Amino acid sequence: MTLKRDTRERNGWTRREFLLGSAGWGIAASGSSLLASCTKRDWRADTFIARVPHYGTDISTVLLQGFRDLRVQAGEIKGKRILLKPNLIEPHAGAGHINTHPEVVRAAVEAFLRFGASKVLVAEGPGHSRDSVLVLEESGLGDVLVEDHIPFLDLNYEPGYAVKNLGGKTRFSTLTLPAALAQVDWVVSLAKMKTHHWTGVTLSMKNLFGVMPGIYYGWPKNILHWEGIEQCIFDINATVKPHFAIVDGIVGMEGDGPIMGSPHHAGVVVMGRNLAAVDATCARIMGIDPTKVVHLAAASGRLGTIRESDILQRGEKVASVRTDFALVDKIHAQRGLRLQ
Repeated sequence: MTLKRDTRERNGWTRREFLLGSAGWGIAASGSSLLASCTKRDWRADTFIARVPHYGTDISTVLLQGFRDLRVQAGEIKGKRILLKPNLIEPHAGAGHINTHPEVVRAAVEAFLRFGASKVLVAEGPGHSRDSVLVLEESGLGDVLVEDHIPFLDLNYEPGYAVKNLGGKTRFSTLTLPAALAQVDWVVSLAKMKTHHWTGVTLSMKNLFGVMPGIYYGWPKNILHWEGIEQCIFDINATVKPHFAIVDGIVGMEGDGPIMGSPHHAGVVVMGRNLAAVDATCARIMGIDPTKVVHLAAASGRLGTIRESDILQRGEKVASVRTDFALVDKIHAQRGLRLQ
């Protein structure tokens, strides 16, 4: 489909007006909070791995099977408002290994609606581009959003509200979150499986950098980078308390990620309720030792678990789908990460 910014939809809006204006989806602030106090708990977790050979697969059915295997009950989702946060970092046409693939986003929306969600919203605050519609169009996600009438919210320009920083790894006493987070019931990290030149890997936990509004934290979230990326990953996850993670590992990125690396076909989707456990499982699939990834090691025992013995693997086993992602020795964050 050729993208034309002046193309009119049936409601008389331009594509750009639809994408930027579609977040008026009938959510009123409910007073519900995602920011419950931390409690001590048993961090054993389930994760689900599915083989998905290509993006033409019926991914929605795969995700529904994941819900069932992870014992997600329909009552947990029925009537709920779901925010899906994909990884949309830069506008790159035809580079499907950079951003969460549009078909994975489409499948996730369909799966949550089929499981009874009342509303599903796609929301992101791209780190490198101030023009989110350009990112949507170049990535191909704009087509999916328009075709399926999926609302999109640009988190970079959302009014923020300050909440107590529940992580305590940085000097920030509060974090400014977009108002949308207080208006939904589930926050789902819809990440891409990639290596990273500053954090070793970027998966569902690192993906939450994109919920932080650019109007407060800059591009590419400069204030967070200056404070320390690993520490900010911890604090954001501890404070937002995301409910679920889905990682697009069908085609990921290896080498100098999250932008300059090369495609790597892993042929998997990984899911789970606990982001630390999901990311540890993804790391092992990539041939990376999660205990050597700074932010995952910090999360273990506080935000979840990364210990293989504490993670009950549903679906495929890690060993059956492991495919070592290339690492770059000259990149400090990737040295010594290889899983033996």
